[in-house]
Amino acid sequence: MNNPMPTRLIIFDLDGTLIDSLADLAIATNHALSLNGFPPHPIERYKHFVGNGISLLIERALPEANRNEATKKRVKADFTDYYSIHLNDNSRPYPGIPELLQELQNRSVKIAVATNKPQPAAEKIIHNSFKDISFVTIQGQVPNRKTKPDPSIISDILGIANLSPEETLYMGDSGVDMQTAQNAGITGIGCLWGFRNAQELEENGADYLIKEPAELLLLCK
Repeated sequence: MNNPMPTRLIIFDLDGTLIDSLADLAIATNHALSLNGFPPHPIERYKHFVGNGISLLIERALPEANRNEATKKRVKADFTDYYSIHLNDNSRPYPGIPELLQELQNRSVKIAVATNKPQPAAEKIIHNSFKDISFVTIQGQVPNRKTKPDPSIISDILGIANLSPEETLYMGDSGVDMQTAQNAGITGIGCLWGFRNAQELEENGADYLIKEPAELLLLCK
């Protein structure tokens, strides 16, 4: 994508982009699996389970033979009960992220979050980790709105910020994020410190890849 206009808004994915939340997601899912008699998974494996919302996380974690609706609903409820209490046990901003957000704020660039994490959980994590940062909006998974890569969440954020795609950058760590950016007509920036790799980001249309949070500042017009 070409952004001839000044960058006035940056939309961030949450898990794997702003926050290293993998351990808490894995522990909560393993807890729910164990409660229901299913085997847990190593934490690293959850890098390939997350990204499309809680329902798909649970489905991917369950044995294939047990992915019926009743089981998924029960395990998801147990996950939600546990995760709502423990979502900030181990989750922390990636190194350099607080400084990046502070610098963007100093430059009067608006900051927003678009995540497939449920809305209440997204707000709790953001408010715990970024107390000094003002977000124009935090948008998570809510009823009656499709999850990423559907661009509805981006359209809602642009409406709230009263800005255009040409004034906006979107940064995330997965193929889902890059598809979301493409679907919304926004420049997509893949970060390499998250849950997925450069190949996945490139194959899904990343316009740029960055290795350190501060590199994002170089892409702001």
